[in-house]
Amino acid sequence: MPKDFEGIVNDYSYTQNRELSWLRFNRRVLEEAADDLVPPLERLKFISIFSSNLDEFFMVRVGSLLDLSLVSPDEIDNKSGLDPAEQLQAIYEAIPSLLEIKGQLYSRVSTLLAQAGVQDLSYDDLTAEEQAQVDDDFRAVVLPVLSPQIVGQRHPSPRLDNKALYITALLRSKSGKAALGFVPCPASLPPIFPLPGSRGRFLRLETILCHWTPTLFKKYTVEELCVISATRNADLSFDREKFEDSDRDFRTMMTQMLKKRANQAIVRLEMDRRPSQELLRLLGESIQVQTHQIYCDRAPLAMGYVYGLENALPEDLRRSLTYHPYIPRWPEDLSRQESMIEQIQRKDRLLFFPFDSIAPFLKLLEEAAERPDVKSIKITIYRLASTSKIARILCRAAENGKEVVALMELRARFDEANNIAWSKMLEEAGCKVIYGMENFKCHSKLCLITLQDKKGTHYITQVGTGNYNEKTSALYTDLSVMTASPSIGADGAAFFRNMLTDNLEGSYQTLWVAPYGLKPRILALIDEQIAKGPEGYLCFKVNSVTEREVIDKLRQASQAGVEIKLIVRGICCLRPGVLHQTENIQVTSIVGRYLEHARVYVFGRGSDAKYFIASADLMTRNLRRRVEIACPIFDPAIQDQLRYLLDLQLQDNAKASFLQPSGAYLRKEIHGPRIDSQAELMKTSLHRPEPDPVPRPNQSFFQRLLALLRGA
Repeated sequence: MPKDFEGIVNDYSYTQNRELSWLRFNRRVLEEAADDLVPPLERLKFISIFSSNLDEFFMVRVGSLLDLSLVSPDEIDNKSGLDPAEQLQAIYEAIPSLLEIKGQLYSRVSTLLAQAGVQDLSYDDLTAEEQAQVDDDFRAVVLPVLSPQIVGQRHPSPRLDNKALYITALLRSKSGKAALGFVPCPASLPPIFPLPGSRGRFLRLETILCHWTPTLFKKYTVEELCVISATRNADLSFDREKFEDSDRDFRTMMTQMLKKRANQAIVRLEMDRRPSQELLRLLGESIQVQTHQIYCDRAPLAMGYVYGLENALPEDLRRSLTYHPYIPRWPEDLSRQESMIEQIQRKDRLLFFPFDSIAPFLKLLEEAAERPDVKSIKITIYRLASTSKIARILCRAAENGKEVVALMELRARFDEANNIAWSKMLEEAGCKVIYGMENFKCHSKLCLITLQDKKGTHYITQVGTGNYNEKTSALYTDLSVMTASPSIGADGAAFFRNMLTDNLEGSYQTLWVAPYGLKPRILALIDEQIAKGPEGYLCFKVNSVTEREVIDKLRQASQAGVEIKLIVRGICCLRPGVLHQTENIQVTSIVGRYLEHARVYVFGRGSDAKYFIASADLMTRNLRRRVEIACPIFDPAIQDQLRYLLDLQLQDNAKASFLQPSGAYLRKEIHGPRIDSQAELMKTSLHRPEPDPVPRPNQSFFQRLLALLRGA
């Protein structure tokens, strides 16, 4: 067996490459557009999500592999034995088949939308009156901001902005000489132009520009037109050593690093049709890109217009083409009128987004900002909403004289600028902002409220699996526990003391904290289940599994007969069901209306089971290179809620797939009732008001199951 870059001999018989696993996950996102039970406009959104996912994959993962192939070409992936060049080759070969599926689904969904009156039009589809209206709009709105350019001796090739659209023309002069013309699609203009008076008919901006391009190059004959888009490497690694002699603060350095993102190499060139050899040759001379990096896509190259289209539709038409609106509920076991702090002091509380509203947590923060016995609020921040209520409450708390400490991670990819802006606002309001550890991103989700009264110091601690972001709390499934546990609170206080003093090696009694205290605990509790053999049980609900040491330990547990259930949304480098290796491991993956984002670890069965929620996936970056937190769940009622959630998702046969030993996914077959776990959770609350009611006859099967689990 070949050795990886650390000199370790690995067995690749039950593992697969991370990047290829991710591409298989994204294919399942795309396949949601084929589900006839999903409304047509939502199906178009899944195509858009697939596209934006693939954009980021090329910008980050392919970009970093290209860098690695230059600086460390012999480095071997420890899950597949492939070097960077071999991984890149496998990626580039996998893309065309995905784009073929995308094109077919886009055509199918577009037909459904057209039947409902939502039409992506060409100029030929317009009446003479509509053409005149569009032409007037072009002259008044579009033409004044256009910058068409010819490539030649006095006109150098334009620098293609990352993911921007360009109309590219093969031009022929009167003397017969060929040239290239470029018309950038202005970012200042809307991506679609709805036709006045119509309910859903529209033209995309690039459609209008393609029609008018021959007029823009009057001295030439336009022989061929296509829309192109370049994707650039956006993987920025912050190197502190470059700034060792600088007095500039970390925020200033990160601002400068963001400017570099625009100058990275092109890793992909997309075209909306197959070009002639002459146009391809001229493009190759103008743009530094290799043939295998060029892809033809029959769907629009920029799919973000879908969300603007949805907002432009009349309400009745929009409702007929989208999911029924869902408003997150206020948990039934929490009072709207009573103090949140007092309710949490009485018992631990769980919020499950997006089915539960984030409002109780906001109410907790608002109360803490005003109560005189609250002395401090300390919080880790990874991503904030652009109009963050949470940040504004923290500012108000600081203005009220509370000590507010925000451990803000400026390196949250693609949210750096937003976090820089919020960090300035927090500081101006009097909050103390620190920027995390050098070389270790702070990805933990922890909020600590400290109270002092005549009886001493008390804590309210909130630990979550997702960001403090009101927008994503309505789109991602995440867990948030709020507790008055003295031991968890004391660990929370120790955590912030350690972070403020750059101490990553602090000891904790209850919380598990990466990079040093999380993986060893996971491995130790897996060992406990290995010792039980066939009586052992493990269940992990995470977004990704890539850490080789954890994978090998799970293989060992499988060989010992331990039953292992993994619910993994995305990347899974472990291949289950491999004979004599991972045959006792089952991997379920759910892709549905909401992005599965919660992390739950379960070790053991019944009364002996240990439950944790965590910010960390079972990934190398989470366990080795990030500050992460896993929190034990002691409250029996919340343990029941988590067990119900996991059991429900393991029964899902509507949106779930099984990972096969080959690394491919197979949709579950429906035997008996159709079970969509997310749809069920929109109908069935995890919470019940106190005191516990008797199960009612009209409760759903899962409500009755939950009642039985709780011993009702």
